[in-house]
Amino acid sequence: MKRNLMDEIDSGTKSSLIKKRIINHYINHGNSTITDLSRAVDLSVPTVTKFIVEMCRSGYINDYGKLETNGGRHPNLYGLNPDSAYFVGVDLQAEAVVLGLMDFKGDMIKVKPIAPFMLRNDDECIDNICRYVLDFIREAGVPEEKIINININIPSRVNPKTGHSFGFFNYIEKPLYTMFAERLGFHVSIDNDTRAMAYGEYMKGCVEKEKNIIFVNVSWGLSISIIIDGKIYYGKSGFSGEFGHIPAYDNEVLCYCGKKGCLETEVSGSALYRKLIQKVREGETSILSGRILDNEPLTLHDIIAATNREDTLCIDLVENVGRELGRQVSTLINIFNPDLVVVGGTLSQTGDYLIQPIEASVRKYSLSLVNKDTRIRRSALLENAGITGACMLARTKMFEIEE
Repeated sequence: MKRNLMDEIDSGTKSSLIKKRIINHYINHGNSTITDLSRAVDLSVPTVTKFIVEMCRSGYINDYGKLETNGGRHPNLYGLNPDSAYFVGVDLQAEAVVLGLMDFKGDMIKVKPIAPFMLRNDDECIDNICRYVLDFIREAGVPEEKIINININIPSRVNPKTGHSFGFFNYIEKPLYTMFAERLGFHVSIDNDTRAMAYGEYMKGCVEKEKNIIFVNVSWGLSISIIIDGKIYYGKSGFSGEFGHIPAYDNEVLCYCGKKGCLETEVSGSALYRKLIQKVREGETSILSGRILDNEPLTLHDIIAATNREDTLCIDLVENVGRELGRQVSTLINIFNPDLVVVGGTLSQTGDYLIQPIEASVRKYSLSLVNKDTRIRRSALLENAGITGACMLARTKMFEIEE
């Protein structure tokens, strides 16, 4: 492993713990004065000043000059030095892998999608991922010793603490973060793709001051991520959010999980894909009819593009997904009473065709006393939510403090 910031910060001493708390404050709140920082970390101004001076000398904190105030003494603003550390995100998708590089302040430096790519449960796929990551790091041109962590988003059930995935690469006995770290030569963490999307939206997307959020990922499958009081809720084993596998229908449609009637058999990109093909073959028309009847390859993105080109059949199917999804989201609102529901994932790229039916169903099925304070918003980051979250998690995970 290359030596970097963590060799100084992660020593386990009381001093390193205080430095982590200071960095955590800057990650979550941006630049601040020493007075505000001392109040936030519950330490005296002289103590905080001592640490800030030391961290400035080490190059991890910058003095950003005087804070403009209305009269009186102008205090100095301090914050993270963007060039002192970097973080790599890897967002694994069914047909693409997206790579991102973020600086210490949280600004994206470089994003690179790689396609075609097929996410498979085998060693060849792992070799390809590692090659893409190492090539990306070389292309980025930043000093390798300043790359603190690489976070890899993996679809399906992921336990970040044990380092195991139960959807992909589940045949590997050792923790995946250890396996990837050995192959890449950098510190590695892993997480679920929907949680990463939610965290990206929370840190850089449509979330404003809300702290209690449900993020709904409507892509090929369906899942949610829950943020409570500004923190991701993982559940006992890291498996929270399997919303798509609620037994919601008596439809005899086999879900990929092996059970029948799961919510995502009717409310997901895969359900949209299946129903469009079925309806065209039954005689209904779409601008995609020729390709379907000729058995040409068709992707979910093709269906979204047709929807946004005002294809009537595709619009009807997307709106039906929205109505059914809104009905189920109503239950979540009744249970959690969140500040905000964010709708993201691939299908969110259809805009109001999906969002308006969701809102109508929520008004119809949820308790008005509960939903009146809950806002529903479409993802602001859209297709960049996953990679933004991957980079953000790569940074946050390195400075987490066990409570």
